[in-house]
Amino acid sequence: MKRALELAQTIKLVIFDVDGVLTDGSLFYDDKGHEYKAFNSKDGHGIRMLQDAGIESAIITGRKSELVLHRAQNLNISPSLIYQGYRDKRPAFADLLEKTELAARNIAYVGDDVMDLPIMNKVGFAIAVNDAHPFVCKHADWVTRANGGKGAVREISEMILEAQGKLAMMLESYLK
Repeated sequence: MKRALELAQTIKLVIFDVDGVLTDGSLFYDDKGHEYKAFNSKDGHGIRMLQDAGIESAIITGRKSELVLHRAQNLNISPSLIYQGYRDKRPAFADLLEKTELAARNIAYVGDDVMDLPIMNKVGFAIAVNDAHPFVCKHADWVTRANGGKGAVREISEMILEAQGKLAMMLESYLK
């Protein structure tokens, strides 16, 4: 945990996968083929806490869904930091580096499956959710206690804020 806290100290951007990270990975369809996903509100507040602390959020996902755009808009994630339909996530990551002008060492990536590994191997802080594929967990700098879509993003947000010395003051602000 000590190494993970050290890596988290310099994070300025957190990239999230969607299915299996922001959601539990379940895909629901109605009889007309409309897709539904369930997002965790506590995870969403964790993203807002990061933003309030000056840490940006981005999304790189292999699937395309209007639901992701709606959720990102609800969380004030810039549309320019949302990449959908990237089974190979490396081009999206390269574009994100150019757009943000951040060094990879200042970026965290949260994934759950093997297609996330190429980016996890490039960033400064690679995070796997608890129910990620075992091979992904093996190559992560840190693995959450919570599963994807079940509080993992909130756990990550609070851990990064704690590492940067911002969590206590942020939590105290809710008492005022």
